[in-house]
Parts: sequence; structure tokens; C-alpha cells
Amino acid sequence: MRPIVLILIVIVVIASVAIGVYLYLQRYFQKPIEISIPIPLELSASLTRASRSIRVESPEFRPNETIPTAFTCDGSDISPPLIIEGVPSQTVSIAIIVYDPDAPGGIFYHWLLYSIKPSSRIEIPASIPKLAETKIGFQGFNDFGRIGYGGPCPPKGDKPHRYIFMVLALDIDIRTPSLKPSEFLKEVNGHIIAYGYTIGIYRRA
Repeated sequence: MRPIVLILIVIVVIASVAIGVYLYLQRYFQKPIEISIPIPLELSASLTRASRSIRVESPEFRPNETIPTAFTCDGSDISPPLIIEGVPSQTVSIAIIVYDPDAPGGIFYHWLLYSIKPSSRIEIPASIPKLAETKIGFQGFNDFGRIGYGGPCPPKGDKPHRYIFMVLALDIDIRTPSLKPSEFLKEVNGHIIAYGYTIGIYRRA
């Protein structure tokens, strides 16, 4: 083999190894992404490593607009419909958490719905029954101390509160119903592949 050919082979091998090392370091030591909403401390590390690739919307309200009264404590207090798209193919299950970061005592959880079957497009209907086990998935306790959805109910006279409807793509399936928020957050920590969210606003005069 000619020396020039041998040199070229060595260069190609070294370049391939260098590229592989670079991609490895970029994957595991990349700069954390910035998240523009208040998030639970328990999820901060997991979300900075996850992809914000999931699209979340509700047919009943646009992002950063007022949540209709029917979905609050001043109305029927039913859960709103949601449409979820962009779920990664490797997802094992989907979870939904709804929380108010503007509550007087800190983050207040309004809904935990999990063990949802993943799909490229998921339609969550309105008015999910307030039961631990439903056709859609399992539900946990909200911070009102009840199972299922508890709608926005900020103190009267407060400034408008934000309600984060966050969807999590998980690499596990949590099969335990009736989890408390702290238990749920512990279960999903380190298992979030991707996420997405929409925000609704509500104020009581």
C-alpha cells in the first residue's frame, strides 16, 4: 500500500472518531435550553434535557387568552378539550399536568392525567369524569384535595392568573392511579422525552 493512501486512511479514521466524540459531547453536555414559563422545581432538570416538540392547543381558548367560565370554579368546572400533536415515536405514555404558578402559596396543581396512550395526534375530550381510572388514563389528586380536574379559581380581585396546560412525553408508563402531585413529579423525574404546553388566563372580579 502506498504511503499516501495509508495517510489518507488514517486521516479519515481520525476525522470519524473526532466527529463521533463531538456529537457525543454535544448530546450529553449541551447548554440547557431556556424555558420561558415558571415550572415546578422538581421538573426543571428533566425539562432542560427534553425537546419542546409537542404542540398543545384547546379548541376552547387560544394561547394566553381567557379560559371560558365553563372550565372554571365559577361555571361547570369541567376539564377543557385538548389537542396534542408532535409526540415522539419512542414515547411510552403521555401525561398532562395543569398548574397555576401565580397562586398566593406558590404553584397550585389543578389536574394530573397520565398513562395516556401515545399517538401522533391525541384528542382529549372535554369533561373527563372525576375518577381515578378513566378511558383516557389515570388521574391523580389536585391541590383542592380531589381526584381529577379542578378548574381555575383564583382569589377574587387578584390579577389574572396563568394556567399552564403542560403535556409530557414519557419513556415509562405510570400505572398507579390517585397519585398526589409530589408523588407524580417524583415518578416522572428523569423520564421526560419531550414536552409542550399552552397557557390560559383567568381572573375573578
